[in-house]
Order: sequence, then structure tokens, then C-alpha cells
Amino acid sequence: MASEWTERHAERSLKRIVPRLRKNLKTEISGAPEEWNQFEIRLHREFHGLFQILVELYGGHYDFFYHLEALLAAAAESWMERSKDLKALDAAREARPDWFHSQEMVGGVLYVDLFSDNLAGLSDHIDYFKELGLTYLHLMPIFAVPHGNSDGGYAVSDYRAVNPQIGTMEQLAEVATRLRREGISLVLDFVFNHTSDEHAWARAAVAGDPEYQEYYHIFPDRTLPEQYEQHLRDIFPTIRKGSFTWHEGMRKWVWTTFNSFQWDLNYANPAVFRAMVEEMLFLANTGVEVLRLDAVAFIWKRLGTDCENLPEAHKIIRAFNSVARLAAPSLLFKSEAIVHPDEVIRYIDARECRLSYNPMLMALLWEALATRRCGLLELAMHNRSRIPDDCAWVNYLRCHDDIGWTFDDSDARSLGIDPTAHRRFLNEFYTGQFPGSFARGLPFQFNPANGDLRISGTLASLAGLEQAVQAEDPVLIDMAVRRIILLRSIVMSIGGIPLIYLGEEWGLLNDYSFASDETKAGDSRWVHRLKTRWAEMASWKTPQTLERRIYDEIARLIRLRKQLKALYNGGMEVISTQNPHLLGYVRQKNGQRLLVINNFSEHPQTMGENRLRLYGLGYRFIDHITGKERSAREPLQVDPYQFLWLENQAS
Repeated sequence: MASEWTERHAERSLKRIVPRLRKNLKTEISGAPEEWNQFEIRLHREFHGLFQILVELYGGHYDFFYHLEALLAAAAESWMERSKDLKALDAAREARPDWFHSQEMVGGVLYVDLFSDNLAGLSDHIDYFKELGLTYLHLMPIFAVPHGNSDGGYAVSDYRAVNPQIGTMEQLAEVATRLRREGISLVLDFVFNHTSDEHAWARAAVAGDPEYQEYYHIFPDRTLPEQYEQHLRDIFPTIRKGSFTWHEGMRKWVWTTFNSFQWDLNYANPAVFRAMVEEMLFLANTGVEVLRLDAVAFIWKRLGTDCENLPEAHKIIRAFNSVARLAAPSLLFKSEAIVHPDEVIRYIDARECRLSYNPMLMALLWEALATRRCGLLELAMHNRSRIPDDCAWVNYLRCHDDIGWTFDDSDARSLGIDPTAHRRFLNEFYTGQFPGSFARGLPFQFNPANGDLRISGTLASLAGLEQAVQAEDPVLIDMAVRRIILLRSIVMSIGGIPLIYLGEEWGLLNDYSFASDETKAGDSRWVHRLKTRWAEMASWKTPQTLERRIYDEIARLIRLRKQLKALYNGGMEVISTQNPHLLGYVRQKNGQRLLVINNFSEHPQTMGENRLRLYGLGYRFIDHITGKERSAREPLQVDPYQFLWLENQAS
């Protein structure tokens, strides 16, 4: 609860600031008085909450009220500059805030340069996105970056300039407009934990400007860095040890959690928060509808902690969210927190991020595929997957990043699984070293200090298609395709927004050519960051090809998903199938109930007829996948890697 002091000063501040905002925007307001009234209504609604957060973060700074007023001025100016199209979108989304729950939501993610060379080329493929059924398109980082290694675009040199090899900001705004008119929401990364060392702020810091040196964590010697590093983990241990980089020009140490060319921003400085808010609002006004908040866990530092998931990180995100509700009400945040599942959930809240990647589901789907057993996945979904009703998971199988084995050790131990040995098994399995493994992945960032390792590879190669194609074995190929479609079916039906890493709808295999590029050779994730081979796609589209089979199966699942009201992001209940190889759950919404059963084994499995009756609430069912009827008068037979979407039929 806000203190009496906070309430009193919030009200006084608002009364003082609003007249000055009106005066400074007099011309704009006179031309659009109703739009200004909308802003003032939201300002009165949001201000007390925002003020309380900012006081908690920055109230001790001598210039707190200066930054507060400047922040609100930036928000007001951004709103008045916002296009009529985007303001219409704001109104529509405020009228229907649950829009992203629709079963018609299906996402795709891509690198522009790898998918279409540039933004102009991307526009030419909007019909393809519509054909596939996408309503959400995430473009991987497209902003100006240093030449050479830029961590896949996550070392941003300018948030207001597109990488010239990809296009211009004007083209980005045009793409956003075209997508929006076709019912596709544009998603971009907001890389707000760090900038590249070539950003104007970093260059000013190097030049000796004390104001901009305070934008980063810069130290004159190793005293404080060594105290911090007693508690920090290495993120990229094969690249370097520690989280600090010596800068010869400044003769100082810089905090660099990820790479030496990525300088962590100092959010303890209110000027940094305000500056990044302005970058956020600029992106929102280009037509971005969702911002993926990169590396949310790392944005606040405190000596004596691991500097991850600190309370202030949540306050920063809430403050960003509050400002967005003032100046771009349709903008949503999606969290990217590859941390313990319980910490992931803490970022999922209407006041923080309404959307979140679901790394636990992704990791445990692969775990179940390797073990052929669903116990750990089922337990985690019971214990650690519930989020607020006004939020949603974004479910994915592969993305630009690696696979880390995100599960709770206590969950594993409760099932008699040694978590350390199990992670070692999974790493051996998915790098193809475990006897009988079908997977062909590559190791990423092995840390000998703790044995941590992550996995790179495409969906198809990890699911066994690469091995099967190399062996020219039609039985193995069929099993691999079944695994691919099984996993895809689950993310289409389990609740939330399914996300396809584009290229994988064709079953593309690992591309090992990255090893010949010196800027990529040290990063195995490039094995699955694939160039779309449009010239070959004409042959893929012909009937009977393997690629066409995979594409058609995925496109059919998307069409079916959109037809089933139960797959609106409503109640999802995990059930006990009493078969360790079968994962089951119920989806129920809008008067429709689906019972979904998934076989993670290459052998046929059964579920007892009483279980089917109990959870399906009847005796006769239609399987929406095959169109065939099923009966609860006999055990349910499930073929290898088969999945069923069962709906009760009135007897």
C-alpha cells in the first residue's frame, strides 16, 4: 500500500505537471483536443502507481522530480505524435484486452536477412504468412549493430536505425502497417539490458563524458568487480570467464554480462530508465504491437547477490508497462527469462508482461521425447505452469537460441530422478552420443566448472530426421516426422500462442556451413539459424516430397486449431492417463471440451476405457485429427507418436 507521503506527493506532482504539459503541447492539443483528453484520463488513472514505483527506485536522487516530469513529457509527446491507425488499434485493444487469447493466434519468428534478405523482400512474403495462418510475426533483432560479431543482433548500436543491410526505419513502419492491415501483429525485440559498445552513449562514455559513464557500470579497478563475481554465473563460459571487460581506452572495467561488446546499462540511474522509455515509445509508434523484453532477469545489480531476478527488475518492468499504457495502450510485453520456472512465472502479470516464453514446456517436451516418459513434464505442468487468466504463454519448440534443461530439481527428485545425471543424459542424447539416440544436435557453451551444457540444432535434426535421411531409411523417416508433428500438435493445443521458428515448417535440417565463417564459427547456435532456400521451395511444394508432408501437416493443425473454440486460451487441466508414455490434458472453453492424448513412445500404447470416459465425459468421441470415432467402451489404442484431439459426441 502506498504511504501517505507517496499519495500526497503524487497528487501534488500531478497537479503541478499537467498544466505544464498542456502549455508545452498547446499547439498539438488545439488540433486534437479529444486525443489529449484521452491521455489525461489515462494519466490520472496510471500516475499514482507509476509514481510509487519510481519513488521506490529513484526517490533518493536529487533530480528525481526533473526526471519524472521529463518522462511524462516524453509520454505525452509520443501519444500526440502517434498515428491515427495506431490510436484506432489502441482503442480496439482497450475494448478487447483479451485479443491475444484467441485460438486464431499463431506466431512465426524469423531473421529478416536469412528469410528474405531485407525488409523489402519481407513484404513480398506477407501472402505466405497468411497462407500458413500466422497472426503474429516476430522479427529477430534488425537494428544497427557492430560489424562482425553482434551476438545475432543483440548488440544494438542504435534503437532508431535499422541495420542498413536489412533496410530503413521507414520500411519497417511500412511493413508494420501492411502486416497490421492483414491481421498480423508485429513483434520486435527490446534489447534493454545492454547496448553495444558502439552505441552513442558508450562512445560518449569512452570519450570521458561523466554523464554517459553513469549510463553503464564502469569501475576504476577490480575491487568491486571481484566482489560482485563471487556470486555471478558465467553466461557464455566458453567465450570468457567473468562478467567484466577491461577497456584500454578508458583504463577502466565495464560490466558485460554476455559479451565484451555488450555493455550492461545502469538502471539505478533514472536517466537510463527515462532514455530507454523514449526508445520504447519510438518503437511503439513505428507500429510494433509486442516487444520481447530481452534478458529481463539481469537488469538490476546488487552487491552480494547473483544479480538475477531482483525485486527492482520487476519494478523497472512495471514502470515500463505503466508508461506504455499512457502513450501506447495496445503495446504488450513478452518476457524472455531463461531462469528457474518459478522465477519465470513471476514476470507474468498484467502489470509486467502479459506474454511470456515458456522455456519449461519447451525443455520438458524434448525431455519426454528422449525418455519416452511424461512424468516430469506432467508434474511440472501441474505445479509450475499456472499463470493469471489475463496473461498467456508463448509456446515454442525451437527458437534462435539454445535448449537449456529448465526443470526444477525437486520435481525430478520426487520422481526418483537425479537432476545432475539426468541433464548429463539429455545432453548426451541430443548430441547423438547416447546409444540409440536419434538426435543430431551440437553442444553449446559447456562449463567445466559445473558441467552445464546447452543444445543447438533444428527441430527436425533433434527429432531424428537428419539421422533418418542420412540412413535413407523410410521407417526412421516416418518415425522422425511423427515426432515432429506430435510436438507441433502439443504447442498448438496446450494453451497459449504457438510459435513457429520459420523454416521449420518445412522440416529443415542442421546447416553446418556456419563453421566456415569466422564471425560465427564459435557459436553453434548458427547451425539452426537457417537461410530460407526459396529457390528449392518450388520442388518442395510438389506432392510426395518430405518437406511438403511436414508443411501440410503443420498447416492442417493450424487450420484445425482456429476452428476449435475449446482452444481459446481457457482452462487447461492435466490428467492422469495411468500410462507413463501418454500425456493427457483437457481443454474446455465456450461450451466445447477437448481431451488431448499424446503418445511419446515409438510403440503403441493404451489408455483404459474408464479413464477415457472419466475425462472425456462420455462414451462416444470424434477425433478431430483423423475424423474417426472412438469409443469409451474399450481401451483407447494410441499408435506410435500419435496424438488425438477428442470431443464427446452426444450418445
